[in-house]
Amino acid sequence: MESTEIHNENTLHKHTGFLKKYEKYLGEFVYGGIDGCVTTFAVVAGSVGAGLDSAIIIILGFANLLADGFAMSVGAYLSNKTKKDNYNKHKQIEYWEVDNLPELEKEEIRVIYKEQGFEGELLEDVVKVITSDKDRWVNVMMKEELVMFDEDKSPVIIGGVTYFSFILIGIIPLLVYVMDYIYPFNYNLFLLSSILTAIGFIIIGWLKAFVNQTMFWKGILETLLLGGIAAIVAYFIGDFLESIITI
Repeated sequence: MESTEIHNENTLHKHTGFLKKYEKYLGEFVYGGIDGCVTTFAVVAGSVGAGLDSAIIIILGFANLLADGFAMSVGAYLSNKTKKDNYNKHKQIEYWEVDNLPELEKEEIRVIYKEQGFEGELLEDVVKVITSDKDRWVNVMMKEELVMFDEDKSPVIIGGVTYFSFILIGIIPLLVYVMDYIYPFNYNLFLLSSILTAIGFIIIGWLKAFVNQTMFWKGILETLLLGGIAAIVAYFIGDFLESIITI
């Protein structure tokens, strides 16, 4: 009976399949990939709009890919580390209060659970059980009083996953230009790049829907729309600037 309930809960929250193992950091992978693909394709579109050749597009694209990806991964690392440091700072404060102001902290526990509907002897039993263990006491204060939760994800891994995803997905718009530079072929490079980028957006959109537990078609369409708007804006800005410079 218990295994059936766990299975049903996992199914309800979509905690099944091969992605379950990587779900912890899947959010970072998705948003790193979205940003990488959008910004790199915007560089490509803007360069094409400005009439730049493939060599320049490759240079600008990879410069953007490596620099922006690094900046985004550092930002993700620092953001997560700041949250962890802030949590640990407040946790140490709670430990000090439990050690030095125990009666006041007990009263705070009593008020917290009284507001949740506990009263009388049951309320006192709850207070007694919670305050009988210092670690449990502090954890309850962190969650119930401060509404703060410990982040169990590594800031280093978050930064690494973000950078890896940014590079892996962000390189897609550049692949056609790199191939053409090595082995030239007579095709519309921007069209081929757009098709490959759209496939990248579809994959990331699907993963985004998985992370947010929304409809897959909605995640795919949102991602395609975001990339399309960025590309259109970049293309016409490039075209406009090129027309001004060449006047």
